[in-house]
Amino acid sequence: MAAIATSVSASFCYSKSSRIDGSRILFTAAAVPMRGRRVVSVRAEAQAINPEIRKSEEKVVDSVEVAELAKPLTAYCRCWRSGTFPLCDGSHVKHNKATGDNVGPLLLKKPKQ
Repeated sequence: MAAIATSVSASFCYSKSSRIDGSRILFTAAAVPMRGRRVVSVRAEAQAINPEIRKSEEKVVDSVEVAELAKPLTAYCRCWRSGTFPLCDGSHVKHNKATGDNVGPLLLKKPKQ
């Protein structure tokens, strides 16, 4: 079975190659058969993820209050580099330094009683 590479930009594009001329590729993924199961490997390229949202801020972090949470605070990754994805592990700090980006986590908070 041939590997399939997927690229993500403003919308989803599917291609057998990891590059599509004229488009900006942020992530590539390859689905590889392994003992009857498919394993997907995702690699994020060293490019800015946030090209225009709130660029005047040092780091873009949004908070949302959610009443039914097990923990008082949960941080979700938005840089796609976290080793604990979908949870944030702080990898955005290294990404931001390498690319000049300003992406930060999404914080889910329990409302104060």
